[in-house]
Amino acid sequence: MLYSFFIAVFFFTMTPLIIAIQWIIGKLGLPGWGTVASGYYAVLCKLLRFRIRIVGEPVRDRAVLFVSNHVSWADILVIGSIAPIAFVSKAEVGNWPLVGPTARLQRTVFVDRSRRQQTGDAIADMVQRLQSDVSVVLFAEGTSSDGNRVLPFRSALIGVVREAGARSETGIVIQPMSICYTAIHGIPMGRQHRPLIAWYGDLDFMPHFKAFLRRGVIDVIVSYGEPIAADATTDRKQLARRLESAVRGLTTSTLRGRPRPLHAGS
Repeated sequence: MLYSFFIAVFFFTMTPLIIAIQWIIGKLGLPGWGTVASGYYAVLCKLLRFRIRIVGEPVRDRAVLFVSNHVSWADILVIGSIAPIAFVSKAEVGNWPLVGPTARLQRTVFVDRSRRQQTGDAIADMVQRLQSDVSVVLFAEGTSSDGNRVLPFRSALIGVVREAGARSETGIVIQPMSICYTAIHGIPMGRQHRPLIAWYGDLDFMPHFKAFLRRGVIDVIVSYGEPIAADATTDRKQLARRLESAVRGLTTSTLRGRPRPLHAGS
């Protein structure tokens, strides 16, 4: 109970401070927003007792569109702690208290899937981020899973990837990525335990989060596959199959205890 109170106090005091700092950075056009964001995510990961392991090599010499599976709200913190990055998120998140303003300052791209015109705006935002040397993460399943599997990728979202490549003068680089929660207190999690970390379906957040805080140290593995170049000539269906196969392969290998980077076409 005391630890939960400490986490709440930290979040509700530090998050407004981070919002203010990043707002000032943005207004003055200063560098450092990414460092501030990654540092904040890293502190939250430490407080929430995530032990993060990276497998494979993320592309670091240019902006990349990472395509990943999605398991939990914690994915944002874990991935964001590795390097400065922007996320693609559903539009409703932009209206959440504290989380919404923070997401906007982290250069999140919001997508309203019910409005086709807004999707076009989101594509333009993704291209703008990439051309500004800001990497972006797209959760291609369109929702979160129970942590035991990778759901089918939504072809519409992959279409966004292809269109973003077409709108960029030089094309874009896409890298498949997988995030898996593998152990509690160093003890490997089986199929029945992974949903305890995952946040999916109609789960209420607060009961889930309170139970999560009682779990202890959580091991997380973030795996990276081989980068893929995409431009206007890229076939959407073929790209979707290739990315889904790569992310599923990375996830399966990790959950079986053999994490390794896989070729994107495997």
